[in-house]
Amino acid sequence: MNEPLTLLGNRCPETFLVEYWQKQPLLIRDALPGFTSPVSPEELAGLCCEPEVESRLVLEQAGPTPWTVEYGPVAESRFAELPETHWTLLVQECNRYVPELAELREQFNFIPHWRVDDVMASYAPAQGSVGPHTDQYDVFLVQAHGTRRWQISTDPVPGDNFLPDIDLCIMREFTATKEWILHPGDMLYLPPGVAHHGVALEDCITLSVGFRAPGHAELLNSFADHMASRPGAAQRFADPALRLQQHPGEISSDALVQVRDILQKTVNDDATIDQWFGKFITEAKNEHEPEDIETLNEQQFLQTFAETGRLYRDEQIRFAFIANNNALFINGQHYPLSTELAFVAPLLCDQRQWSYTQLQGELTQPGFAKLLTTLYNQAYVYFT
Repeated sequence: MNEPLTLLGNRCPETFLVEYWQKQPLLIRDALPGFTSPVSPEELAGLCCEPEVESRLVLEQAGPTPWTVEYGPVAESRFAELPETHWTLLVQECNRYVPELAELREQFNFIPHWRVDDVMASYAPAQGSVGPHTDQYDVFLVQAHGTRRWQISTDPVPGDNFLPDIDLCIMREFTATKEWILHPGDMLYLPPGVAHHGVALEDCITLSVGFRAPGHAELLNSFADHMASRPGAAQRFADPALRLQQHPGEISSDALVQVRDILQKTVNDDATIDQWFGKFITEAKNEHEPEDIETLNEQQFLQTFAETGRLYRDEQIRFAFIANNNALFINGQHYPLSTELAFVAPLLCDQRQWSYTQLQGELTQPGFAKLLTTLYNQAYVYFT
């Protein structure tokens, strides 16, 4: 993992994390030598016509107002109506639909998997853009097809420097401090909050590898919901030692001590927080709709695995583990592992595919084949 990576301009991952991650932008020329886009403009247009695919069409000039956003699914006939320039098609979670983009995501294994969000594809003809803006998460911008000019500004962005009454957070004023033209295989890393503006110089596709950065309010709300759903959550405030107060309108120090004690006992429970976070961070971005598959028993699963030779993880499903308590988390569910099965967690969470030959020895371990069979019947993993 600490070997130099072409993807990082022959920097070792540790150097990148120390010097650049969430600190400063980095342009890497020829990060992916000889790279060609694994998805075409026509395929992206086809994807955005599908109702289950999250997509947006951004019209800088040709809409009823500047920077009009149309949300998918997009009618196929809509593309014939579009102008020759100044529009952009954005397709989220392309790694779910294009296997090569799932493989591209593996190039970023120097970042913990739970931090990775998705690979978004952006297609634009000449002058296509989504305007100057900031993101609140890290992103690697990989040029896949054509050329795009990127301008960035590392100056602070005032909270009122955004256009009002539009569906995009576009900056009203933007002055670039650096500028580059990216060609296929080039990559630009941007930490959160860095203003950037990308404009297509010709028909182009840019792949955005984005990372999850849950907001503090999101974490607190989710944790509160988790605690409210636990057994014993109906327990109520009680004060059997209540004493007569001089002022009935006062919240007494005794009451405040008890309230603080209730809350502090909750937030000081490390095991509860660990279990909640593992479930929270592996929840699918969109509701998982399992394929209509024939369920298998353990023997049938092993036979099919041996025949097909390879098992794959559904790209929509998130896997993570916490080592110190043998906890495996998949798609928002907690799978406690015995000490004997602890080896399963990194094996399942670090990779997105496994060969039968690779797992053949481990499949004899009690409980492993049963777990894989369960994951297959839930459509979290699948055969070729």
